[in-house]
Amino acid sequence: MLVKGLIIPFRTKKSAEAYKAIWLKEGSPLLYHSQQLLDQLQKNLNDNCKVAIGMRYGKPSIAAALNELKDCNQLIILPLYPQYSSAATGSAIEKTLQIIAQKELIPAIKVIPQFYQHRAYIHAQSELIKSYLNPEHHLLFSYHGIPERQNHKSGCETLCIKDCTLEYNKNCNRAQCYQTSHLLAQSLGLSTDQYSTSFQSRLGKTPWIKPYTDEILASLAAQGIKNLTVTCPSFVTDCLETLEEIGLRAKEQWMQLGGQQFVLIPSLNSHEIWIKALTEIAQQELA
Repeated sequence: MLVKGLIIPFRTKKSAEAYKAIWLKEGSPLLYHSQQLLDQLQKNLNDNCKVAIGMRYGKPSIAAALNELKDCNQLIILPLYPQYSSAATGSAIEKTLQIIAQKELIPAIKVIPQFYQHRAYIHAQSELIKSYLNPEHHLLFSYHGIPERQNHKSGCETLCIKDCTLEYNKNCNRAQCYQTSHLLAQSLGLSTDQYSTSFQSRLGKTPWIKPYTDEILASLAAQGIKNLTVTCPSFVTDCLETLEEIGLRAKEQWMQLGGQQFVLIPSLNSHEIWIKALTEIAQQELA
């Protein structure tokens, strides 16, 4: 009722304008880069492996992807969300398993629920960031946020604050994001004052995990920072949230705050280093 009665009627025009601003000549950036990823990953894996991509709320669907893999005797489920969240990762895994459960023959199944600190993923991200890194720019890691109540369900009984760590709760989405930032900064040789971490894409008035990206931008500008580079490590594929929300709206906000330079680092998409990383992650499960 909430989605159909309030969200869709009031957001349809705004969303259409946003998509138009970031649309490629090939079509949807998410679909285009996903297909490129599929093609390159398939080439990189041996002939005994078959790759299919399914989207939780789009096409190609998860059901269509599973149908392509119906002859496989082993199935690896890899949601393309580095950090785990029940709303994204959990929902995708649940939907996939529901469809598989309806089949007569069920293959051997392995699930990779997260890879936020996997060596191959961190290496791919850091190598990509290096090519855009500017010593005169502050680096912002902007992650997709989730409502605080969702994070609490993972084991954070109290408000998830800055001191929340993986030692306290290994399933905390916020702590996983901060760990990714730490590992990337370590790989890039950055000191703590050279980078920041924030969370974007919040919706509605309910509290989401903090700090919010738009508020961090204001804080950085108030500190006298003029040049900013932004990377979005929770998105491995460019989409509306990276290209429009950050590439257009966040950039506009930064310039209005007095910023001079704003650089958005693209997602991994179908970059060669990401293909190699995904191949390594998958092959570990095939061993």
